[in-house]
Amino acid sequence: MEIKFFNRVTGKEDIEMVYGDKFIEWLYESTSGKSLSTLICKAPLSKFYGALQDFPLSQQKVAPFIKKFNIKMEDYLPEDGRSEKSPYSSFNQFFIRRFRPGRRPIVQAPQEMAAFSEARYFGYESVRDDETVPVKGFNLKPKALLANTKWEKTFEDGPLLLARLCPVDYHRYHYPDDGSIVDDYRVSGLYHSVNPLALKSKQDILITNERHVTIIDTVNFGKLAYIEVGAICVGKIIQSKPLDKGRAFARGEEKGYFLFGGSTVIVVGEKGKWKPSADILENTKKGMETYLHLGMTVANKG
Repeated sequence: MEIKFFNRVTGKEDIEMVYGDKFIEWLYESTSGKSLSTLICKAPLSKFYGALQDFPLSQQKVAPFIKKFNIKMEDYLPEDGRSEKSPYSSFNQFFIRRFRPGRRPIVQAPQEMAAFSEARYFGYESVRDDETVPVKGFNLKPKALLANTKWEKTFEDGPLLLARLCPVDYHRYHYPDDGSIVDDYRVSGLYHSVNPLALKSKQDILITNERHVTIIDTVNFGKLAYIEVGAICVGKIIQSKPLDKGRAFARGEEKGYFLFGGSTVIVVGEKGKWKPSADILENTKKGMETYLHLGMTVANKG
């Protein structure tokens, strides 16, 4: 299955190189894989595999991975305390690599929301509880995503951005605007893949996978539900700073990161406060994701 997306950076359509594509196909398309998928995607097994990426031996996977996926390492810093010749002590340290200063400028115009992840985006001006992504056909259901009756009305029929991070991507996520923390909680669940092949086969993944929900109040875009979704082999969802209620944050500030595995960040807003960028909306209608660099304009004030 080819996964096509529009790359805003190059201005062209592109085809995704899928890490572990044969495993994903077996897990979600074969009879034997489907029978074992629930076991494989339970948190203990998925987290155990993710934890293996911390072992020094996993460092051997880094160079072949960089070569296969043509990752531009000049954009990234080595791990703290490591040299340019031996930049990472494990695959996980490579996986959570940081950008060098200035490599990803953050848009500062107040009316423009900054892309919170370097990822492939779907976007909607308003999402109902029966909404599905065109072609791919997976359920979003904001109420189920939030899993908290306290916030259902706030985000009813609001805009939504879904950012899918592939294993080859930068795996830190950031705040899209200045603001402060309002609420924070976890929703337990499974660790299914968020690859489109998996989403096509099992349409409830985004509302049954484990996720971390932070309600934030932004200066320019109202309240946002910032939802990090775990995925297969993701060792942990890490928050970079304590999410204390009332704590202020700045546009572009790092919020957290995913350890090994593909992952998703979903941002839901208040109705009419903002809408995703025009190219994201247009491509979403075609069933195609839009790839953005961290910090690019991802939405505009409504």
